[in-house]
Amino acid sequence: MPKPIVAIIGRPNTGKSTLFNRLLQRREAIIDKQAGITRDRIYGDVEWTDRSFTVIDTGGYLPGEGDEIETAVRRQAELAIEEANLLLFIVDGREGITPIDSTLADIIRQSGKQMILVVNKIDNNKQESIVGEFFSMGFDQMISVSALSGRKIGDMLDIIVGELGDKSIQTHEELEGIRFSIVGMPNVGKSSITNALIGKEKSIVTEIPGTTRDAVDTVVKYYGKTFVLIDTAGLRRKSKLKDSIEFYSILRTYKAIDRAHIVGVVIDAVKGFGKQDQHIISDVIKKGKGLIILVNKWDLIDTTTHTQEEVKKTIKRSFTALEHYPILFISAKTKKRISKLLPECQEVYDRWNQKIQTRKLNVVLQEMVKQVQPPAVRGKKIKIKFVTQVSQAPPRIRFFSNFPELIPVSYRNFMENQLRSVFDLDGVPIKFSFRKS
Repeated sequence: MPKPIVAIIGRPNTGKSTLFNRLLQRREAIIDKQAGITRDRIYGDVEWTDRSFTVIDTGGYLPGEGDEIETAVRRQAELAIEEANLLLFIVDGREGITPIDSTLADIIRQSGKQMILVVNKIDNNKQESIVGEFFSMGFDQMISVSALSGRKIGDMLDIIVGELGDKSIQTHEELEGIRFSIVGMPNVGKSSITNALIGKEKSIVTEIPGTTRDAVDTVVKYYGKTFVLIDTAGLRRKSKLKDSIEFYSILRTYKAIDRAHIVGVVIDAVKGFGKQDQHIISDVIKKGKGLIILVNKWDLIDTTTHTQEEVKKTIKRSFTALEHYPILFISAKTKKRISKLLPECQEVYDRWNQKIQTRKLNVVLQEMVKQVQPPAVRGKKIKIKFVTQVSQAPPRIRFFSNFPELIPVSYRNFMENQLRSVFDLDGVPIKFSFRKS
């Protein structure tokens, strides 16, 4: 099921990115005293008391007319408000209520969304006295915090999960079948691929990026198997701002990946493999979803000068992790190789959902150790004694060792490659964990 979305909203320089970093417990957003530093949207997952939600760091909201960048930032904040289940409205406790705070408060009220007023930069109990004026803003939920020091962040997280409850993640009942999300950059042919798979014009297809109005689930029966195709959404309303289009596309892609079992990431054969494609693929792998790379518009490529093998090598050189994932060259327009897509999806799903016998894993482990001994680290001789699969979808493999924390990354990569070659895990992320025996 998709995670609920919590958007951090506020005027510039109230500490939104500092709070975002505090929630994710890592330095992800750029922090600077200059107002308006955050322009690109940043997303991350937060877990608290066995609950999980997605948090969005938005740019500082500046109501009214401004230059193109300010207008784009404002539009993106509005889109975040529209998509979020819960809003964290951040104000600067030291500066008090400003006219921009009041304007933004009215906009939030009009949205009808759940909201928590977060009075930031309150570093100690002595400063609590300055919080009183914010009660006049009339919001039901309010808490004072210090995003910089972490003061009362736990209390705020308790309020967040309490406000979200259980209803926000039950957005709709998931259809039964293999959920296959088709994602990628705007205008790479996602809807065209969906239409080619189902054999009729289900999604609107035009040359304008961001045409798809919402995530569209389509059930397809294929040789007795049920697939649920999730076409990635674009914009709800028209916008001339390119970065707003990309922002909305990324947000909906993020949600579509969450819902999927298997994800097909569509690459434009003409434009080539870019950084944003890499970001999307990294997110799919990080979330543990099965992955297929779809190079679309292959009909537009001069195959006398560009071969599939050359393009595969180029993609894998750009992103070495893709050595273990299938790459299909298709054309939604001519239907070329479209018939191979669902069978490939089924195969990846079966591998993603498989249970490997513990006995077989340990036979492979013994062969691995015999072939290449774990290197000694800090004078310690590492022994890997036992391995078992603890869960599926994706496969989670747990190793037991006398010094699990000392096993180097290079040896972990060697073990992953060995497991992949023996058990045919193409298209499947493998999650490793190590315990002391």
